[in-house]
Amino acid sequence: MSVTNDFPVITIIDGSASMQISKHGAVNPDGDPLWTSRFLETNPEIIIQAHLDFLEAGSDVISTFTYQASIEGFMQHLNKTETGSINLIKGAVDLARTAIEKFKETHPELKNVEIRIAGSVGPYGACLHDGSEYTGNYEQHVSKTFLATWHAKRIDALIDAGVDLLALETIPCLKEAETLVELIKNYPNIKAWLSFSCKDNVCLSNGENFQTAANFCYNLNPEQLVAVGVNCLSPKFVNDLIYGINKNRESIPIPLIVYPNSGEEYDEQYGWTGKNTCRPISEYVKTWLDMGVKWIGGCCRTDDTTIMKIRQELIKWKEDKQNQLNI
Repeated sequence: MSVTNDFPVITIIDGSASMQISKHGAVNPDGDPLWTSRFLETNPEIIIQAHLDFLEAGSDVISTFTYQASIEGFMQHLNKTETGSINLIKGAVDLARTAIEKFKETHPELKNVEIRIAGSVGPYGACLHDGSEYTGNYEQHVSKTFLATWHAKRIDALIDAGVDLLALETIPCLKEAETLVELIKNYPNIKAWLSFSCKDNVCLSNGENFQTAANFCYNLNPEQLVAVGVNCLSPKFVNDLIYGINKNRESIPIPLIVYPNSGEEYDEQYGWTGKNTCRPISEYVKTWLDMGVKWIGGCCRTDDTTIMKIRQELIKWKEDKQNQLNI
């Protein structure tokens, strides 16, 4: 868990929901219109186990299995009522809370350590189940009013269930990001991080400039945004994306969050190929910390072992900084 010392507090988040449940025998949910959120109905125990794995690995924050959850999706694909769909989203928070309770029961020495639950809020495109979450092209066909209304239903449920903060994640376009950052002003007591998906080392998935979008969104709501950054991309793109982002923000720097994929190649027809195009995430960690990253974890194809290695690199980084001070 995070330790307060002479250095900035660094928060370790978790890794891939689908990757972790697959280690416990779950069928790969890729291609399922509900993705991992289906397991909220069909196998809640495996969700608790996945959360526990990440906690054992050193996560300070665990995210709910609601990335691809929606009221409409549960009604269509699980034959739920609207109320039943809302309750299923709320239940995701209860499962995370149960995992934390179980973890602290087996680690009484950590009973007073704060572990937070992040309510995962994926992009509208994820629930369309057509790949548009990786292009953001749906922004041309929906209004900000529509997006705000659609997202509010899920956010209401997550907040009502007691999440500690929201993970506004894998957002492919500025229009949706701006909508979400404005929307959470209706919940002044909630904090959130905002994480964009990017197609390369400069641009969001829809082609807009990442640093411009990140600065714009953080300026809209610095009181509630605990971090802004990137996820669901190759680790090799991260350095360029965040380099210099706070150059002219000495007084109010953006707290940065980074949780990339494993680096494996993804084929739209065949899925993850197993071919890796860059170094493991753990080998980038010290550089990202030196660049000011405050929140760090993993996305697709990362598991509890990945998180454990990130935690180990964080410990080494702190030790190196302490040794430098002692010289």
